Amino acid sequence: MNSIDAAVSDVDRAADLLVQQRKIVNRLRRAEGQLSAVIKAVDSGADCRDIVIQLSAVSKALDRAGYAIVASAMRNCIADPEDTSMTPEELEKLFLTLA
Repeated sequence: MNSIDAAVSDVDRAADLLVQQRKIVNRLRRAEGQLSAVIKAVDSGADCRDIVIQLSAVSKALDRAGYAIVASAMRNCIADPEDTSMTPEELEKLFLTLA
C-alpha cells in the first residue's frame, strides 16, 4: 500500500468513526428521553406496569448503545492492528460487562 492509499484509508476510517459516534450519541439521547419519561411517570404516580415497560425500553437502549461502542472499538482494532490502545482481551472484558 502506498502513502496515498494509506492516507485515503485513514480518512475513510476517521469518517466512519464520526458516523458511528453520531449513531451512538443519537441512541444515548433517545435513552435519555425515555428515562425522562420514566421519571415523570414515577413522579406522577403512573401505573407500575407502564413504568416497568418504559424502564425496560431505557435499559435496552443503553445496552444497544454499549454494544455499538464495543463494536466500534472492535472495528477500529481490526482496521488498525498496530493500534495498541486496547487489546483484544480488554475488548472482550468490555463486551462481557454488558452481558
